[in-house]
This record gives sequence, C-alpha cells and structure tokens, in this order.
Amino acid sequence: MSVSFTSLAVPSVELRQQPPAMLLAAGRGQRMRPLTDAMPKPLLAVHGRSLLEHQFEGLSRAGVARAVINTGWLGEQIPARFGHEYEAPGPDGQPCRLTLDYSIEPQQALETGGGIARALPMLSQVFWLAASDVYAPDFGFPLARAKAFAASGKLAHLWLVPRPDYLPRGDFGLGEDGLALDLPADTSQTLYTYSTRALLRAELFARPWCDIPAGNPDGIITSVVPLLRAAMAQGLVSAEIYGGRWMDVGTPERLAQINRNAF
Repeated sequence: MSVSFTSLAVPSVELRQQPPAMLLAAGRGQRMRPLTDAMPKPLLAVHGRSLLEHQFEGLSRAGVARAVINTGWLGEQIPARFGHEYEAPGPDGQPCRLTLDYSIEPQQALETGGGIARALPMLSQVFWLAASDVYAPDFGFPLARAKAFAASGKLAHLWLVPRPDYLPRGDFGLGEDGLALDLPADTSQTLYTYSTRALLRAELFARPWCDIPAGNPDGIITSVVPLLRAAMAQGLVSAEIYGGRWMDVGTPERLAQINRNAF
C-alpha cells in the first residue's frame, strides 16, 4: 500500500438512523485450539449464547438493522446456524429482526483490512466495526456518537480500553483534544488497547489511504492498523475511553474466566 496525501478533505454525512455494522468473524483462532478445530471461534458459547449472538443482541438494542459478517475458517457454519435474520429485543424491548449478510473469505481469511475491503460494497459510507471474539456486553453502539462522527470529517473513531495484564503493550495514545495518537512503544505517555469497537468511513479504504479495490477481488491479506496509523498522523482519527466490561476472548482460559463471571 502507498499513501500520498494529495487531499485530506473528508465530506460530512448526515445520519438519520443507525449505520450498518461489520462483525469480524473470519479468523482461525489458533490460540483457542483445540476448541476451534471443529468450530469457528465466534460460535463458542459465553453464558449459554455464542459470542456472535452477544454482538447481535447489542446491535439490536441500539437499533442497528443490518450486520455484515465476514467468514473464513469453518465459515460455512455461521450462515448455516443463523441464516439471514436474527430476532432480539430492540431499543424499546420489543422483538426486532437484525438482517444478516455474509462476506465470504478463504479459510486463511484476509485479516482485518483485507476483510473490510472485501465487504465494503455491502456496507455504507459510515459503519460500525466490532470483532466478534471480544466480549463487551456493556457497549451500546450509541446513535448519537455515530451521528457526531459522520458529521466530523474524521475517518475513524475508536474506543480504547486500559491495557489488560494479558496483553504485552498498548496500541494507541489519546490526546487531550480527543485524537488518537500513534505513539512509540517506549513512550512515557499512557498507551491504551484498541477495543475493536469503532466507527469507520468507507473513504479510509480508498486512495490515498488504501490501494485495495472495493471488494478486494485479488484477496489481499492485510491489517487495518497501518491505515489507522496513517490517518492518525494526519489528525483524522478520534477516540474515547470505554469503561465497561471488556475482554479479548483469545484463549480457553479467558473463555472459562468469563463463563465463571470472574472478570
């Protein structure tokens, strides 16, 4: 990928309703083996429901009407289980149907950047992003924040969490002006962990930020992090701290810890 900053203007968008969400669900889950040898990690159960169902329910409570799920490792099990609709309580507590669409990837998966680029034709100019293997039951997908972000001219808005003990280092800093900071590992400033909850603009996946054509027809494998870092350098990524329950469900031990209500 090459980045040349010829024009940094990002047009504002007026949102009247919740944008769609992309749920990342394609990874192999190597650290979760042997649990993921025969089942994709997003289908592992937390308190009797799959990790994906917890995402569906959070989106429905917030009034999000549609989610795009990328699938990779054993990915055929996900649409086979959920189909194209999921019913959960909506914002008023009444049953609400969340429409489910699927972005199919190879078993190897395309990582976060390649996966989002593959799904981009199925999304809108502004969309939510969440990793399905992160448990954050208190996250609300707030419509007010989505509206403010769409009007802001930023390319991304990230939710950050205090770095947990099981992660070796933080990801990004946070400035007093609300901008996310790409800081060196040896910084004296506080580094936070990216929660995998974000609002993104489709423009982040176009030039000058990204060279992958929409739909990623060549199956390019890449992370979204280099795009975020490049946009941070131009002051185009905002952030805030998320203070609710949060855990990266990356190992069988952490999965068991959540199911014991021990976090």
